[in-house]
Amino acid sequence: MKLQRFSSLSLLVLFLCVPASAQTADIYSKKSVRAVMQKVFEWQVAHPVEIDALNNNLWARAAFYAGIMSAGKATGDKRYFEQATRWAEGRGWKLGDRPRHADDHAPGQTFLELYMLKRDPARIEQTKSVIDAMVAAPKPGREDWWWCDALFMAPPVLARLYAVTGDKKYLDFLDAMWWDTTDFLYDPSEGLYYRDKNFLNKLNANGKKVFWARGNGWVMGGAVRVLQHLPKNHPTRARYVKLLQTMAASVARVQGADGRWHPSLLDPAEAPVPETSSTGFFTYALAWGVNNGVLERKTYLPVIRRAWAGLVASVDEEGKLGWVQRIGLAPDKVTADDNQEYGSGALLLAGSEMLKLK
Repeated sequence: MKLQRFSSLSLLVLFLCVPASAQTADIYSKKSVRAVMQKVFEWQVAHPVEIDALNNNLWARAAFYAGIMSAGKATGDKRYFEQATRWAEGRGWKLGDRPRHADDHAPGQTFLELYMLKRDPARIEQTKSVIDAMVAAPKPGREDWWWCDALFMAPPVLARLYAVTGDKKYLDFLDAMWWDTTDFLYDPSEGLYYRDKNFLNKLNANGKKVFWARGNGWVMGGAVRVLQHLPKNHPTRARYVKLLQTMAASVARVQGADGRWHPSLLDPAEAPVPETSSTGFFTYALAWGVNNGVLERKTYLPVIRRAWAGLVASVDEEGKLGWVQRIGLAPDKVTADDNQEYGSGALLLAGSEMLKLK
């Protein structure tokens, strides 16, 4: 599929959206990328989102810490790992209370990566116990992972459990669940996922299919985080790669002129504003794909660079990332003041791969 062409007017719009400081600096240099990552990290840690019924200390924050761990590995800055350890210790190295709910499994990604740095069994004991119980009593993916966001929350935990134990049962379970959810929610004609069954065979007020940007960002990010630990000779690895390639082409076609994506992928008019959590996850997945040779550099590097410029333009002088759609389940309005921790996590994930781009 051909990527959309960007006119000189579109490029001017992108230029004007980037702060003056970024216009005079090389925002793609390693020094600049590191600086933006550190600024966003420090601001978000100092300004945690208020905990409420929706925004708890689980998946939303776990996505932030997935980014923190990635930033630590990419930069070698131990401050990222120290902060992640403080959070994990504060949780008692425990997942959420719902043993089969993917959102409650998301902290396990950070616990397992910290375990890889220091092999203390207490760091993953509860995570392994919860997941083992679920693996022993499987249900279809469309029952336990019935919404596409789940593909970011739980599958990377299973992939990392395989990485630290070598037990293939985690990959077998992951495969069965992932592809059943995909059969349920994926639209092969568009190369995108519906958020959940409520969006199947339905059109919005403008007569367009509803593909939520962040939901598809979750999926692409989840696919990358599975591929990171899936053996090169694993029988379904090529299927995950093909999915990533197909989704990459789909999202690249609908990238906004300013580098950021809109909340509704096929209908920018549904919510005619930029959205940075999806932009962060897309940037992460696309850059990882280029860095690992599964996406064509010539095709996707311009998309990645525009997206990174859009993210940088969304960070204020203090380090607050704006334009992050609030917690929800569908395209919605967003403002420059809207911030959520998963948005900052997505930026850190993206920055971690930007540092590796050549």
